[in-house]
Amino acid sequence: MSHTSLINVEVAYALPEQQYLFALQVPEGTTAEQAIELSPLLKEQPDVVINQVGIFSRPVAKDTVLREGDRVEVYRPLKADPRERRRKEVETQRAESS
Repeated sequence: MSHTSLINVEVAYALPEQQYLFALQVPEGTTAEQAIELSPLLKEQPDVVINQVGIFSRPVAKDTVLREGDRVEVYRPLKADPRERRRKEVETQRAESS
């Protein structure tokens, strides 16, 4: 009989007004996406869109296999593209200075 080892991981998600951090034990070989599905996050926040995830602030693919102690972070979509926002700021500054 094979014994699957469990590893300790965390799933994190942050809203402007509230942060979620769930500690779980999952079987070795669990992916980031599977850990999110195993956590209470989707029950507590059913509207979460899981497009981008990371481990300790480093973006990773959802099928990345987790290691002991990893913290899976679910990233919210950006409201505005940072490059687009910067371009608009520069245009505004140029208009104000001319």
